[in-house]
Amino acid sequence: MVPALVGANIVVFLLWQAARMQPDLQVFMVRNFLVSAVRLTHGMWWTLVTSAFSHFELWHIALNMIVLWSFGTLLERLLGWRAFLGLYMGSAIVASLSHCLVSALVLGKPAQAALGASGAVSAVLLVFALLFPREKILIFGIIPIPALVGALLFIGLDVFGLMAQRAGGGLPIGHGAHLGGALTGFLYWALVLRQRFAGRSEQPRRPIVLSRGEAEEVERLRDKIGRDGVDALTEDEREFLRRLHGR
Repeated sequence: MVPALVGANIVVFLLWQAARMQPDLQVFMVRNFLVSAVRLTHGMWWTLVTSAFSHFELWHIALNMIVLWSFGTLLERLLGWRAFLGLYMGSAIVASLSHCLVSALVLGKPAQAALGASGAVSAVLLVFALLFPREKILIFGIIPIPALVGALLFIGLDVFGLMAQRAGGGLPIGHGAHLGGALTGFLYWALVLRQRFAGRSEQPRRPIVLSRGEAEEVERLRDKIGRDGVDALTEDEREFLRRLHGR
């Protein structure tokens, strides 16, 4: 699913580039791939989704897709492609709604349009950080810090940036969308994943001794999960893994 999402973002990015030279296409893209509170009041609800696959600039799509690929690939294998897609699309929609609410109610600019996958990517990054809080990530590709510290740092920057925009300054960044996506990721972790993965990385376990047949079956199931996700396991395969886990 991650390659499919990256591919969809690249296709829309290429359409924006083509629109620079084709006025009719530019009108179409501006109408259908930007989101704002005013657009929603005119019934353009599809822009909640299409804007989250939309990027003008190369640096913008490159940054978002690198983060999505880096953290989303692991999460998809862990959660299964259906759950991951639900997290990503739900976060994208909430991020778009959050931008519209913030721009209209906090900044007083209901016509301010936004685009980008940053809100959904913020959710992916925060869920990863909450599941693996001490895993090292590289800030600017150089500075190693714990994942949770890095995620909280980005959230803090968005809060600070939104406050600056409220005061009339700040950068032209969709801080409201980022925070909406992060909030969605936090709620998904707190309500769905927290109990499911509680303590798994903290509790030491004695080694499990497997027979040759069991080892071959574990290897086969690992490949299947990596290829198709956890949801692809049959009930018999899940029961086999539960028995091993209970030893």
